[in-house]
Amino acid sequence: MFGTVSDYVDYLISKGFVLGDDANGFIEFGQHYTDTQDEVVIIAIELTLKIQKEFDGSFFISLLENFKSEEITNRKEALLFMESLHLI
Repeated sequence: MFGTVSDYVDYLISKGFVLGDDANGFIEFGQHYTDTQDEVVIIAIELTLKIQKEFDGSFFISLLENFKSEEITNRKEALLFMESLHLI
């Protein structure tokens, strides 16, 4: 659906989401820190917004770390993992 994290962030902004000045920093840092592909970063952003009702940088980084440790590579795996934790 979205090619890059930047495309997804632009989409969110076009829909009226306000991510705040620190959000982009957290997103870039988290992606590089965990060496995660765009698809999984996009899922982590989406889930952070759905669960926290706003962008929470520490929650987002934690999600990426968990996705990395669980070797999650796609949306289906991410959703199953989050269900197993009773977060969605």
